[in-house]
Amino acid sequence: MTLASSIRTIPDYPKPGIMFRDITTLLGDARAFRRAVDELVQPWAGTKIDKVAGMEARGFILGGAVAHQLSAGFVPVRKKGKLPHTTVSIAYSLEYGVDEMEVHEDAVVKGERVILVDDLIATGGTAEGAVKLLQKIGAEVIAACFVIDLPELGGAKKIEALGVPVRRLVTFEGH
Repeated sequence: MTLASSIRTIPDYPKPGIMFRDITTLLGDARAFRRAVDELVQPWAGTKIDKVAGMEARGFILGGAVAHQLSAGFVPVRKKGKLPHTTVSIAYSLEYGVDEMEVHEDAVVKGERVILVDDLIATGGTAEGAVKLLQKIGAEVIAACFVIDLPELGGAKKIEALGVPVRRLVTFEGH
């Protein structure tokens, strides 16, 4: 079993020409899910990681499991208006416009070592915004981790340009 074989591809979703990479099949396969989490954790096993930040929504599932494995806290990075306490927000670029995401202002203590986790990196706008938001509240972002990378869309390069190493488990050419 490879991780790539546990990811379902849905052609022409959400619009014609897009090959949607669906990780719900990976999440539903206990062995594949465990393997993905183990591989995301592996570079940091035995090192001090204070928090894992997960981006809404699949990043919550993966990030929570990674945080558990690393004995780290978890920080949800949410769409604007979803968190109940005082927040810090940042605008980020989407394929067709701009949106905002936020975290609680006290989610990270200045200097804490944080790993960002999500299911997929494509153009990188959301991940870039999350890295900048975490840095804005004082996090030292150690790495950004993704199950899937779509390299021709350039997102991983955007994150690496911020000085944050990118870990990806599966690469799919074509989007």
